[in-house]
Amino acid sequence: MNAKITIIGAGNMGGSIARGLAKGGIIAPADMVVTDPSEEKLTALKLEFPDMRISHNNSEAVEKADYVLLAVKPWLVKPVLGELTLHARQVIISVAAGISFEELAHYLPDPQMTLFRLIPNTAISTMQSMTLIASRNASYNQEQFMLRLFNTMGLAMLIPEEKAAACTALTSCGIAYVLKDIQAAMQAGIEMGIYPQEAMRMVAQSVKGAAELILTGDTHPALEIDKVCTPGGITIKGLNQLEQEGFTAAIIQAMKASR
Repeated sequence: MNAKITIIGAGNMGGSIARGLAKGGIIAPADMVVTDPSEEKLTALKLEFPDMRISHNNSEAVEKADYVLLAVKPWLVKPVLGELTLHARQVIISVAAGISFEELAHYLPDPQMTLFRLIPNTAISTMQSMTLIASRNASYNQEQFMLRLFNTMGLAMLIPEEKAAACTALTSCGIAYVLKDIQAAMQAGIEMGIYPQEAMRMVAQSVKGAAELILTGDTHPALEIDKVCTPGGITIKGLNQLEQEGFTAAIIQAMKASR
């Protein structure tokens, strides 16, 4: 599919998505236009991908686009869409947190336009995002195309819009809780005499390994935990201490608070 995409916004998220799509091989850099007020951000993209087109003019940038991806702050969605001349055939993809399909539709010339809400996390910058995708008025083929696009940047999953808040807590917010666990384990390592950089790499690789066990194996966290815990061993002592300190309850409450 020779799709053309315009990405409005080249900040942390928009820039990461543009780089990911350019590396993914499904959309050629020559079929991408990225817009932003910042000359510095656009120049950085152009240096990495010379065939990618850059612009400061949103209206001109969307004229020939099949997909228009809004990577702007939520409060900028309405004014940005208000300056565009869009066509019913175009597909709108919003990365703006908290902006519902119903609200997006009010800003569009045709409320029946195909819409997607995209919820990546910050690991998209390393092509390892957990990306959530909700759709409205989309065909099966359009949904599958979106999955193909964002599976090149990690793992993408279709969700119903009503689950967006809960799923965001698990993924976009949840990555911060995993990082907090890594930070806490590092601090323990430092107290036990391990240098900070070494402790960080040890723990990060352990977390990565744990994730791979779940993602690539027909398994469950409880089964993998059982493999590590020998009767009377040190791991079960540590796990019991975690439970005594309320670890599981704290994670559950943090996720629920993030909805």
